[in-house]
Amino acid sequence: MYELNDLLLLLKSTQPIINIQTHEERRTVDLIKRCSVKLKKRILQWSVTRGLVDVSTGATELSLSDKSVTESVDHAVDPKRTLAEIAACKEPSLYILLDFHPYIDDPFVVRSIKEIAQDYTLNGHHLVFISHELDMPAELNRFTAQFNISLPDREALRKLVISELKLWKLKKGNEKVRADKKSVELLINNLAGLTVSESQRLIRNAIYDDDALSECDMERVQKAKYELLGQKGVLSFEYETADFKDVGGLHTLKRWLDVRREAFLAAGRQEVMDSPKGILLVGIQGSGKSLAAKAVAGVWGVPLLRLDFGSLYNKFFGETEKNIRHALELAEVMAPCVLWIDEIEKGISTGDYDSGTSQRLLATFLTWMSENEKPVFIVATANDIQALPPELIRKGRLDEIFFVDLPPNDVRADIFRIHLEKRGIKPQMIDVAALANQTEGFSGAEIEQVVVSALYHAYAEKCALNDALLMLEVDKTQPLAIVMQENIVQMQRWAAERTVSAN
Repeated sequence: MYELNDLLLLLKSTQPIINIQTHEERRTVDLIKRCSVKLKKRILQWSVTRGLVDVSTGATELSLSDKSVTESVDHAVDPKRTLAEIAACKEPSLYILLDFHPYIDDPFVVRSIKEIAQDYTLNGHHLVFISHELDMPAELNRFTAQFNISLPDREALRKLVISELKLWKLKKGNEKVRADKKSVELLINNLAGLTVSESQRLIRNAIYDDDALSECDMERVQKAKYELLGQKGVLSFEYETADFKDVGGLHTLKRWLDVRREAFLAAGRQEVMDSPKGILLVGIQGSGKSLAAKAVAGVWGVPLLRLDFGSLYNKFFGETEKNIRHALELAEVMAPCVLWIDEIEKGISTGDYDSGTSQRLLATFLTWMSENEKPVFIVATANDIQALPPELIRKGRLDEIFFVDLPPNDVRADIFRIHLEKRGIKPQMIDVAALANQTEGFSGAEIEQVVVSALYHAYAEKCALNDALLMLEVDKTQPLAIVMQENIVQMQRWAAERTVSAN
């Protein structure tokens, strides 16, 4: 209702040009038609395929005279001639110009539009441009008002879901639809940021696929939403997100995330609770930081977006900052989501070797972190926290810094069990306790490679995996804790007083 009133006020104003950037062309034209009841103006619609058409009668504004039909059609759809006809028309009218963006760079077109706008007091014409993306030239800005078609809120999305469930029920002959409240709420969360038509399409796909609405539909909805938003390679959608049962140890981190899960998912529905902002995972390479980042999204049931800082950099001035703004805008539209930044210290630098690009990139990112109100949970991982600028890791930017250390004995046993089960081997057949005792100082990645290498040998020898083969691989492995002992000990001492242990 407010949207309709706002548009009506704008159409009644003396602002001659209205620019509406939206993918919902039909819905926007519909709104203008509804406004026409209170407007004492003829409404005509132009497109390159049909030319000018009277919205109320559907009649095409063609003047055949002695020309051929083909020439008349060419005349009608030509944007320059159309603007000339608008300028010559004496009856105050409202012109809807669809997908006019390819012609807006032509100096003749720009001048024609400007003259129509300048003559508003004489002709009373409104020009309404509707396109997915149209940036008005500077000389037209003072004549132009921007109008935004709002995206459906939670209540509107809930009505859409209920409406589609009712339609499904009618098509199935009043057969009861399988849909629980939790699934409906998750679906509403995942539809945030999409248009009405896009939301309807994804709701139907989720319901009609298996005649039900369940949690298993959410991953498909997330993927489809990401593809609809037209990402440009700056962010990647991680299709496989782990569960915490696939992560050994990290008990403190798991409890911390579990406490904040409901507050994060409820963000936007209540204003009392602050939404969790994010965490930084630092620690030894191969200790499971990246797997933990994936697990956050998996357990919370939200999309996981990976931001690659390397893909942000562009040789042209200003393009790098534009890339990160686009990435962060996309993350906001995908919210609630987890934004994973792996090895963040390699992407953010405070040096001046790149003419300040890295500093501007960092400034843009920090500003967004401070001002963002959308439920986007950052999980950043770093192997060298001392390489990060202090303004990034101070309290307030992120909620907590967790140190992921080498796994203790009981966690090493869990990691062996996880990787054995993952490869179809029953842990009961292996002495995982003995293996855990013999792998002190091993990281999770090194334990996984022990299992993988032992399986290769078992396959080559055409025998079942056994303790002897696993122990042989343990003896042959020199873990990072020995190879880089001094560096790791220094890192552990540094983290002991400055971070929270994730285990």
